[in-house]
Amino acid sequence: MTTFVSKEVADGLEVARKNALRKKSRLRVRAGSNTLTILKYWDNGFTVDTEDAPQLRGLVELYDGTLHLYQCLIIASSEDGDEMHYEFKRNTLAVESAPLDFVREVDAPIALISHS
Repeated sequence: MTTFVSKEVADGLEVARKNALRKKSRLRVRAGSNTLTILKYWDNGFTVDTEDAPQLRGLVELYDGTLHLYQCLIIASSEDGDEMHYEFKRNTLAVESAPLDFVREVDAPIALISHS
C-alpha cells in the first residue's frame, strides 16, 4: 500500500487546512487600512498567509474580534511555505484611557457636587 497523494488532492487539503485556520481564528492584525487574519499566535510573534500579507514592518494593532489587545512593533522574520512569520520587537497592552501622571487617593471623591 502506498501513501502517495496526487498534487491536486494535496493542494485541496492545504486549501482546506488554511480555510479552517482562518475560520477558527478571531485574531486580526491591522496595519494602516489593511486587516489580516492571524493563523497562529504565540508569545513572541504570529503568522499570516503569504498570499494576503504584504511585507509588514513597524507599528500594527492586534485585535481579538473587535477588542483591541495590543499595539506592536513587528518585523518579518521568515517565510515557511505559505505562512509568513512575524516577530514582536515591542508588544504593549492596549488601554482605553491615558495613564495618570499622579497618584489617585483611595478615598478621593469621584465627583464634586456644587450648590446652586
